[in-house]
Amino acid sequence: MAKVLQTDVVVLGAGAAGMFCAIEAARRGRRVLVLDHATAPGEKIRISGGGRCNFTNLSTAPDRFLSENPRFALSALRRFTPADFIARIDAAGIAWHEKALGQLFCDGSARQIVALLVRDMAAAGVDLRLGVTVDSLTRTTTGFALHTSAGAWEAAAVVVATGGKSIPKMGATGLGYRLAEQFALPLVETRPGLVPLTFGGALLDRMKELAGISVAAQVTAGGGSFAEGLLFTHRGLSGPSILQASSYWRDGGTLSIDLAHGRDVAAALKAQRQSGGKMAVRTALARLVPEQLARQLETAEGLGDSHLADLSNAAIDRLATGIHRWQVKPTGSEGYRTAEVTLGGVATAGLDARTLQVRTVPGLFFIGEVVDVTGWLGGYNFQWAWSSGWAAGQVA
Repeated sequence: MAKVLQTDVVVLGAGAAGMFCAIEAARRGRRVLVLDHATAPGEKIRISGGGRCNFTNLSTAPDRFLSENPRFALSALRRFTPADFIARIDAAGIAWHEKALGQLFCDGSARQIVALLVRDMAAAGVDLRLGVTVDSLTRTTTGFALHTSAGAWEAAAVVVATGGKSIPKMGATGLGYRLAEQFALPLVETRPGLVPLTFGGALLDRMKELAGISVAAQVTAGGGSFAEGLLFTHRGLSGPSILQASSYWRDGGTLSIDLAHGRDVAAALKAQRQSGGKMAVRTALARLVPEQLARQLETAEGLGDSHLADLSNAAIDRLATGIHRWQVKPTGSEGYRTAEVTLGGVATAGLDARTLQVRTVPGLFFIGEVVDVTGWLGGYNFQWAWSSGWAAGQVA
């Protein structure tokens, strides 16, 4: 019979939350083992932010997260803040910069973040083992027994940081959800989040003609409204405003899109009519939106080769409404293949908000993306990883 090894804490998952939790627990003097089936740690960190890792957001607050209980994240986020993570980045000499809306990125490669976490784990004495699959996890009188492809361990605490289903090519699995079900924890329905939306039929044909064109837009869906860039693609719509809205959109729902956010189309067209009524409608529109989109909008309103002088105030108002309140119904999304996050997951009702420990199973913790806490685009999900990992690491 193979020897059963002893440790204090087993962390399942070598992603952002898992590695950060391991560092914190090990710095408390705990013997920590991190297991991951991947061959390299922090793969989603490596590819994030266009390779520069949008590692946090200065505007982090509970209202930037989706959950059955959005305030659940408050305790962890208050106790380990963006400023706390920035301090660690600064101490490591990693240069960074702020982009729009409080988003912070590395000046260099996202690999710097991965390297920092791996160094800190090694310095704290964490045992990192990659390419290891978990066969079973069972509760014992003193903690947990874990059987894996690399042997068996017993531990007082187990932290599940296995992530969600997003980007399966990076190794995403449903292990965390299966373990939650094994220990009778309720799950919130999972679905892709921060994902491009797809369309069909004649609407898609029109979008294909605009593929590659971007506009500053405001997109509203299911109570969420975001004013950022929108990108037309060969399959539908993408860009930050669409990714954000996708987390609020549900199958069968409609998007309301302002294609000229920040502009008053009606006022602009009426002013141009006063100064140059012979101007073609498409020419006037092209001063407000990209020319190719202007041509489509003109056609959609049945204006053909009309000039501004041909349009009444009511006609201009109808055209402007169509631009500011474009109503479209997606057929679906690109799915987990390109989704940046997984919505839903382990229900927060079963977890202690301060420690992320399962209320009914002492010593068992769920952190990061596997939990029903999903942030907006822009570094919020990384901050949840750091904060939830830190919180569990203080007690595991």
